[in-house]
Amino acid sequence: MGIKSTSKHIMSAAGVPIINGYHGEDQSDERLLKEAQQIGFPLMIKAVRGGGGKGMRIAETEADFMPMLQSARTESEKAFGDSAMLLERYVRSPRHVEVQVFADHYGNAVYLYERDCSVQRRHQKIIEEAPAPGLSEELRKQLGEAAVRAAKAVNYVGAGTVEFILDKEDLSFHFMEMNTRLQVEHPITEMITGTDLVEWQIKVAAGERLPVTQEDIVKRGHAFEARIYAEDPAGGFLPGAGPLDYLSTPEPSNTTRVETGVRQGDEVSIHYDPMIAKLVVWGENRASSLQLLIEQLTNYQIAGLQTNINFLIDLARHEHFQAADVHTGFIEQHMDTLFPKKVIPSEKVIQMALATLLNERVQPGASLGTKTCTPFDGEYGFRPNYSVARPIKIKIGDVEHTVEVSTSNDSSYLVRVDAGEWQKVTVRRKPYTNRLLLETNIEGHVSCFNAVISGENIALFDENGMVGGEIVQPRFLVTESSMGGVDASSVTAPMPGVLDKLLVKPGDTVKVGTPVAVLIAMKMEHVLKAAKDGVVKAIPNAEGSNVRKGAILISFE
Repeated sequence: MGIKSTSKHIMSAAGVPIINGYHGEDQSDERLLKEAQQIGFPLMIKAVRGGGGKGMRIAETEADFMPMLQSARTESEKAFGDSAMLLERYVRSPRHVEVQVFADHYGNAVYLYERDCSVQRRHQKIIEEAPAPGLSEELRKQLGEAAVRAAKAVNYVGAGTVEFILDKEDLSFHFMEMNTRLQVEHPITEMITGTDLVEWQIKVAAGERLPVTQEDIVKRGHAFEARIYAEDPAGGFLPGAGPLDYLSTPEPSNTTRVETGVRQGDEVSIHYDPMIAKLVVWGENRASSLQLLIEQLTNYQIAGLQTNINFLIDLARHEHFQAADVHTGFIEQHMDTLFPKKVIPSEKVIQMALATLLNERVQPGASLGTKTCTPFDGEYGFRPNYSVARPIKIKIGDVEHTVEVSTSNDSSYLVRVDAGEWQKVTVRRKPYTNRLLLETNIEGHVSCFNAVISGENIALFDENGMVGGEIVQPRFLVTESSMGGVDASSVTAPMPGVLDKLLVKPGDTVKVGTPVAVLIAMKMEHVLKAAKDGVVKAIPNAEGSNVRKGAILISFE
């Protein structure tokens, strides 16, 4: 069942509906192209041993087919040691619904309802929920029974997931594949069924029978799982790497679960998948569960590297997601509203400047948990009159702001941003290790937030997620940029990774859009293309080199 092509033949024989495609052993380019032409475009190219979105490509047109096929083969060979592919008709607006099954050595098999994993990026799941919204109880039963037939058809034992493509319009479903293991999103099934599937795995492996029958399994409430990644959502969800300088998670409870393998101070490496954690919540119904998810996402605070937490908050608040109007193209369809041009309010700039000021006044060598009385301590300090304004430069994104701050004896400041109007601000500060918990009152508007400062980087966390900035320090020594002297029309690494292939050499003439290099990062293959016509001038790094984000891979004349 772990081989997608074989499993489809078995499922068809067992009466489980399958999607039209080619699952044959002839893997020649000619045969695959011929089959693709018969299936029609767009179509899905998938590694027969694939998983996690690896070795998967969509060919929109016949012209796309061979480049997409070669890319999928290469990625599959690296990830699974097998380059065999299958082809499937691509459903434009599908939902991805999967059924958790469990079987023992004695022929007993049950289903534990379904999960909707439709919202994805790069063909990888990003948020899951159980049960799937908008399905009738009859359809749930049909899905569950089809999944059990699939498991029994191969005498399956243990935990498994049978994945289906569910047509968003008519709710017809087709077998896609079976994952012969316990999946990343199994906790939401445990939350709605009150089970411990890992315990079941151990007991079944030890020769015990399933502890329940199908009639004993009752679903209750609704659960969500959000996958927290080190990645740049606005930059095409490219994975990232770096240090977890600050990490604060929600408090675990009967309704909140945090599953992770990292701690504060750890490094997210380029050599592994970029998932940092899974955040799982449960509520009596979908609305209450979704509200808890949003609340706990704002309580999941990470500084030091970029994550998708802000994106997950925006996604969970999106009106179409709230209405359960989901499908696998959800992110692409709602790109404009999920990635609006965000204007950072001056309030955030002021808060960063004041946090910088207060952080400077913590006694050297003392932790932020030690209260110190200083002229800049909004809770304890005082001065006779407003002092001379001090300029603090804060950079957010590409915009640099100058904040002028003067203090007084009544726990207040006079502040203005970029020579604008002066505003009176009061601050209450509660210092903690590694962070400052601040409350500001800016002209009557009260805000509470965490401020975390690491070197020149500053992060603010509140009910809308994280806003990051940079404290701009005076520079008395200017060093030449490592990018200096290189023509702007170069190909750079969009993330840290391994330079797997160079497709050009110095002196080659290339056209815009020509693939020039292949970068491997976070177990994924990324094909880099020329942004304009040109002649290759230099290639500073050899194949197999580890390269940093922003490193120049190819420069042009």
